[in-house]
Amino acid sequence: MEAPESSLKFDLLAEDGRARLGRVTTYHASFETPIFMPVGTAATVKSMTSDDLKAIGTKIILSNAYHLYLRPGHELIEEQGGLHKFMAWDGATLTDSGGFQVMSLSGLNKRSEEGVEFASHIDGSKHMISPEKSMEIQRALGSDIVMVFDECLAYESSKEDVAASKDRTTRWAKRCQAVDLKSHQSLFAIQQGGMHEDLRREHAEELTELNFPGYAIGGLSVGEPLEVLWEMTRIAAPMLPKNKPRYLMGVGRPQDLIEAVAAGVDMFDCVMPTRNARNGSVFTWSRKINIRNAKYSKDNSPLDPDCSCMVCQKFTRAYLRHLHNAGEMLGGHLCTYHNLYFYLDLIRKVRESIREKRFDDFRQAFYKKFHCP
Repeated sequence: MEAPESSLKFDLLAEDGRARLGRVTTYHASFETPIFMPVGTAATVKSMTSDDLKAIGTKIILSNAYHLYLRPGHELIEEQGGLHKFMAWDGATLTDSGGFQVMSLSGLNKRSEEGVEFASHIDGSKHMISPEKSMEIQRALGSDIVMVFDECLAYESSKEDVAASKDRTTRWAKRCQAVDLKSHQSLFAIQQGGMHEDLRREHAEELTELNFPGYAIGGLSVGEPLEVLWEMTRIAAPMLPKNKPRYLMGVGRPQDLIEAVAAGVDMFDCVMPTRNARNGSVFTWSRKINIRNAKYSKDNSPLDPDCSCMVCQKFTRAYLRHLHNAGEMLGGHLCTYHNLYFYLDLIRKVRESIREKRFDDFRQAFYKKFHCP
C-alpha cells in the first residue's frame, strides 16, 4: 500500500559527525532540529501558559491521546475546534498514540491482535484502544504529528516476546496508515525491537518500506541501565532513514539529549524538566539542585548565574526556596519556567554547535561543566 502524501517536510541542513541540523515544517510551525518538545500531557504544559511557552522559545509541544481520550474526551476537543484552539496554542503539536500509557498506567490490560483492553487509571472503567481507535482520537485532536499505535514491552521481556511484539507493531502501523487523517496531519512510525540489534534492524527495514514521514525510536527508557540506553540509541538511530526526522521517545536528562544527538537523533520529549520543577529540583549549567535545601534559605544569588531566563534575572534562590516550602503555586511555576528554558537553551546551543561544526567540542565542554547525577 502506498503511503499518503504528507504535509510535513524535513530538510537536512548540516551534519557534524552523526549529529544533524535539520528543519521540520508542519502546518502550524516550522522549527530547526535537534528540538526538545515540552510535554503537555493533558493539553497543558503544567503551570505554563501559551505565552510563557512562546517566551522561552517553544516551537512544538507533545500531548497524549490516552489521557485526552479519557478526559475530557477527543470528541469534545474536536467540537471546541481541535487541540490547538482548545489550549490556545498556535505552534506545532505532536500526540503520542497511547500505546505506552495503556501498558504502563492502566493497571490490568489485555493485549490482542485487535488492540488493548484496559481499565482507566482515573475511574477503573473499561476501554479498548485499537490502531484505528488511536487514529480516530488523534484525528479529532488535530495534532500536526500523529504517532502510530505500538506495543511497548518492559526491559525484562524475552527476545521471543519482543520479536512477536515487533511484528505486531508493524501490522498495527499498517492499520494506522490505512486510516485517513486530516490533511495537515503526518503519521510517524515507531521502531521497536527491545535491546536486540537484529530485531531493531529488521523493524527499521520493515517500517522504512512503508515510507512514513518520520520515525521514532520506541521501547527505550523502560528499565534498562543507562549504558544500555545510550548504546541502543547509537545502534538504532542510524538504521532509520536519513532523510526523515528521527524522534527518541520519552528520554530526556540533559546528558541523554547530548548523547542521542551524537547518535543522530533529531527530536526529544520528556516530563523530567516539568516534573522535577514541581518538586523543587532545578537544572543549572553546573548541576541539578534541590531548591528546598536549607542552605538556600539566605542565598540571594539567582538559580543559575549562567542563565538568562526571566526567573534567573528577577528572583533569588532564597525566594524560590520560600515559595516551595510554603506550598505556594508560584514556586512550581517559576521553577518549571526555568527548567524548560534551560532545556530549550541547551538544545539551541547544540544546534549552533552543529551549524558551526564544533559539536564534539561543545559535548566535551558540557561534561566538564555539568555534574551528571
